Amino acid sequence: MRYLFKTTFYLLLSSTTILSLKFFDNVPWFWGTTIVNSNVKSSNGPHETAIPPIQGPKTVLVTGGAGFIGSHVAEALLDRGDSVVIIDNMNDHYSPELKYRNLEIVRNHSRALHDPGALKIYEGDICDRQLLEHIFRETKPSFICHLAARAGVRPSVEDPFIYIQANIVGTTTLLEAAQHHNVSNFVYASSSSVYGGLGIDQDRFSETQRVDHPWSPYAASKKAAELMAATYNQLYNISSTGLRFFTVYGPRGRPDMAPFKFIDRVAKGKPIQCYGDGSAVRDFTFIGDIVDGILRSIDRPYSFQIFNLGRGEGVQLSDFIDLVQLKTGKTAYVEVMPTQTGDVPYTLADITKAQMLLGYNPRVSIQEGIERTVRWYNATYVNGRAATEKSTSRKSFTSSKERSSNITSLAQNQRTLDSPGDQYFLSGDDPPE
Repeated sequence: MRYLFKTTFYLLLSSTTILSLKFFDNVPWFWGTTIVNSNVKSSNGPHETAIPPIQGPKTVLVTGGAGFIGSHVAEALLDRGDSVVIIDNMNDHYSPELKYRNLEIVRNHSRALHDPGALKIYEGDICDRQLLEHIFRETKPSFICHLAARAGVRPSVEDPFIYIQANIVGTTTLLEAAQHHNVSNFVYASSSSVYGGLGIDQDRFSETQRVDHPWSPYAASKKAAELMAATYNQLYNISSTGLRFFTVYGPRGRPDMAPFKFIDRVAKGKPIQCYGDGSAVRDFTFIGDIVDGILRSIDRPYSFQIFNLGRGEGVQLSDFIDLVQLKTGKTAYVEVMPTQTGDVPYTLADITKAQMLLGYNPRVSIQEGIERTVRWYNATYVNGRAATEKSTSRKSFTSSKERSSNITSLAQNQRTLDSPGDQYFLSGDDPPE
């Protein structure tokens, strides 16, 4: 039965183009051409008016809060006085140890603000409806920042069903919870991957472009999540904003992403694998700018919107490698590899709409961003505790579990992981998209 359920969703996913062209042709705001809010006249047009942000403290559910982007968002929300509820299933897409470290960083940040009660952490799956119901009844979040996802283009080609479960079923489960609990705003992570190969013929990616030809199951799952958000807005008037992230990097970056991998391997004098001839272009966006865009989206409950969040500047992969060499002071040894299935050759965001409706204005250049990231890397992996991670972290993880043997998944025990005695900390220091 479970296999049949997943297969059904896979077929639904493969029909995304049909849904877009047939059903949503009659919903013109999905394509960004008409009213999406009482104050909004058109998508990227000159008559569109930004709505004012909602002021005051909020209770925000952050899914994927142990990840790279999620942990930074949680810290920023706490900084401004919001209450934060984190849910993360701590999956092994990359090392769960890094995610536990992130949670400890966020927990310590909350303690430093002298308000540990402002943070609650749940370990569990967003697809677990019973768990979500418990969380909503206990914490009563009025805003959702949905960053939990199975990320990665290439792995999605090998195992698309994991992406369907996490990115489509998970998003739908959250939307159901949102409509049952009167959530004020549902902000969720999409991806620049939805644009597929449009960059071959276009200068910049715009939210008004149709994205019916994804190049990977990951991209298709993100497109499907946008469709589900549009459907719930149409049916239940749920305010939702989708954010198409463009190659996010920075301190605590995901270890499976090129920015971290390149810095790590160049710093260690190990060869890096460059897929293609180095001419691929990416719009690298620093984590601080992404977090700013997310918070601005949370505060502005448009009826339905999709925004590009990028730097708005394309950088060739070969130039990026040169910059890593410059900032690390090391020589890169490059192994040229064949282009990977699912990889797109070009991404570049048109951020005009986000600038106009969110006040989004990325400030960190690629040069400054790489310098900050290298500085963090050196402090963490060269001079800090994580320099001994390879030999000690697994042992520390085990001993941490032994010290906290009473901590198990909330799905099993229906309890939170936010009491002072519950220790996540391992022995090092980082990263939903």
